[in-house]
Amino acid sequence: MRLLSMDEVRSLKGVNYSRAHLFRLIRAGKFPAPIKLGENRNAFVETEVDAWIEQRVVERDALNAEIH
Repeated sequence: MRLLSMDEVRSLKGVNYSRAHLFRLIRAGKFPAPIKLGENRNAFVETEVDAWIEQRVVERDALNAEIH
């Protein structure tokens, strides 16, 4: 299991939302919540972030299929 920092989620995974927006999505249950590693350290589970990205692709493809 690989853990990602917020910066890695944004740079390696291409999720270029601001930190504030990502935390809004997390609070709304629309983005995977980080795990607490320490008092001031959080990390995201890479497979959960990947699944979230894949779901966006599925939703896009389904929308495109409806249009065409």
